Amino acid sequence: MTDDISAAPGASPRRWLFAVMILTGSFLLFLVQPLVARLALPRLGGAPNVWNSAMLVYQALLLGGYAYAHALSRLAVGRQALIHLALLVAAAFTLPIALPAIAPPEAGQEALWVPYLFLLTIGPVFFVVSAQAPLMQQWFAAHPRAGDPYPLYAASNLGSFAGLLAYPLLVEPVLPLGEQSRYWAAGYGALVVLVALVGLARRTAPAPAVIAAAATTAAEPAPGARRILTWLALSAVPSGLMLSTTTHLTTDIFAMPLLWVIPLGLYLLSFSLAFAEKRGLAGAMTVIAPVVIAAAGALAMLGSSRPSMLAVAASLMLLFVVAVALHARLYEDRPEPARLTQFYLVMSAGGVLGGLFTALIAPLVFDWTWEHPLLILAAAALLPLGTWSGLLARLFPSEQGARLGIIALLFALFIGALRLFDRSMLNDEWGVIDLAIFAALIVAAVLLAARRWAFVAACAALIAALGAMVQAQTSFAGLRSRSYFGIYTVRDGTDDLRQLIHGTTLHGVQRLDAGKILEPTTYYGREAGVGLALAKAPAMFGEGARIGVVGLGVGTLACYKQPGQSWTFFEIDPAVLEYSTRGQFTFMQSCAPEAPTIIGDARLQLEKLPAGSFDILVVDAFSSDAIPLHLMTREAQEGYFRTLAPNGLLLMHISNRFIRLEPVLAALAKEGKLASAVRIDSPSGKGLTGSTWVAMSRDPAQLKALTADGKWRPLAPPAAEVWRDDYASILPHLIWKNFH
Repeated sequence: MTDDISAAPGASPRRWLFAVMILTGSFLLFLVQPLVARLALPRLGGAPNVWNSAMLVYQALLLGGYAYAHALSRLAVGRQALIHLALLVAAAFTLPIALPAIAPPEAGQEALWVPYLFLLTIGPVFFVVSAQAPLMQQWFAAHPRAGDPYPLYAASNLGSFAGLLAYPLLVEPVLPLGEQSRYWAAGYGALVVLVALVGLARRTAPAPAVIAAAATTAAEPAPGARRILTWLALSAVPSGLMLSTTTHLTTDIFAMPLLWVIPLGLYLLSFSLAFAEKRGLAGAMTVIAPVVIAAAGALAMLGSSRPSMLAVAASLMLLFVVAVALHARLYEDRPEPARLTQFYLVMSAGGVLGGLFTALIAPLVFDWTWEHPLLILAAAALLPLGTWSGLLARLFPSEQGARLGIIALLFALFIGALRLFDRSMLNDEWGVIDLAIFAALIVAAVLLAARRWAFVAACAALIAALGAMVQAQTSFAGLRSRSYFGIYTVRDGTDDLRQLIHGTTLHGVQRLDAGKILEPTTYYGREAGVGLALAKAPAMFGEGARIGVVGLGVGTLACYKQPGQSWTFFEIDPAVLEYSTRGQFTFMQSCAPEAPTIIGDARLQLEKLPAGSFDILVVDAFSSDAIPLHLMTREAQEGYFRTLAPNGLLLMHISNRFIRLEPVLAALAKEGKLASAVRIDSPSGKGLTGSTWVAMSRDPAQLKALTADGKWRPLAPPAAEVWRDDYASILPHLIWKNFH
């Protein structure tokens, strides 16, 4: 006996089968996203915008998949199943997943090249699998006893959430990339079988339009332009906020490894709550959302000038609660099942618009993460204000009283915000009075929910006071620039130090006091490992030593250059080079004006050079604590030593708050039979920073000459696994005590 509506109208609609089908497709969909990003890492590096670009591609493919599902909705379900199965089988010929062989991007073209690479790598498979959620819900609704199909979207996002977490926690630590691709292909095969079973269960069901026409109740009118624009906005803002939260956290607050997983996971989880049949949690989140957006939005902005775990927690809470509230409002406005695919198509288009704004437009238009506060205010303009909107009416029953109350509250709020702004500018710790003022401002903002414009104005005042105005001053002063690879800020301190800040990471420092302008600073002091090695270069390699430096920073190392030496710098971001060429930092101009700087990914650029091009190669390309793994793999090291002379010296900077990298390099040294040592210094001089440098050489005599001063020690015991381009996991090396 079959399960279709014409043959067995009394049979079970098999909700469990459709739930398993949808969950499996979504699990595979979000398992493949980090897999492809990991495959591409050796070519792309680990900048936050690389992930944002990848997400934009995924959202665009999702939109295409939803458009395809909507187009199929005009056909009988049996014909839909045949077409969908045919496309699934056709896409299977692109498996297992592998990167295409295309030329690397020209400098400045990364924003277009990265999406192109991802599109070629995963496009066909991602497109056809992305159609699963709306398509399967539509097929499920074809049964007369199916009930509301929309809660199945909760299963879809639970599967997505599970796939996202499974990759860094279970898949990456265990399987090399080749096996990951093969296992994913096997999962794809299982998905095809499930689709065939589901299609068989609904093989004689008519098209959704026919079902709607046969319904006993009159079909609702087609959604108008205003309703569609509301759907677009309610889906675009959470999507953009998810990406802007990722950028804001990793750029301005906390460059923690794997941090990008958390915003995306919370975003996916928000759908599961918002689209659940039981509305209790979604309703509770909607009620508290105005309080959260006022308080957490302000604290998140405070984190841009005062990085802390409180700011991280506030940013993540803000994203989750707001996403649940907006998606719940979207769910409450859902159309009848016959228009399900149109609804999801508009939702997907909104997701693409949010991603487009955050990933492509914002980096070109803004010099800071201004998209984040703008999206917070957009969310405030869309939140269901519900319970809170009536509070002011109870205090001021008359309309005139309400207006006067709003004016008084706004005035008090702006005065209080100015007080907090002064404290933020001084970077003073908040006292009891400041905390009381902040709490009062949140209460005032919630009372102002009686008028949406007043609530948005209150949120804007809080955001401006606790961070945005400080950032605006930096922007207006022209001390900041933004590129595809990050946000850079120049700061002159009262201690005669000029700093270049890359997000939350110190990228370089130059002393401004007389006679010390060219003195090496930060991780490159004279007692740091790199300082000791470069000082001994003439003794180890002669007067004409050839030095290569991967990672320019502010050019500090240039002032170790000695007469007769030949130096070459490698830098992926042209924006970084500009700080040295336009005179804000003068190390390069003063110490190595003739040294070339090669723009582009260092691994790819080193491959173009003749073997044995350098005597010393310094690798210092980590822009934050969220390291690019591809710079510490077996293949990367082989590339470094190919460009070194047989007796050459490799120096790698591995200072990191969250990852213990010494065992990783020890494993590479052991496998490559390399002489190695580590130098850890903790200087106390002006502008100096503690650092960890590892030296490796194929010539034990050279390493002995370097470490004869007794300031180096042997490397720690090696890691159990050597990192490779197809296998690397940071989980075994995380320093958990520093995640607080």
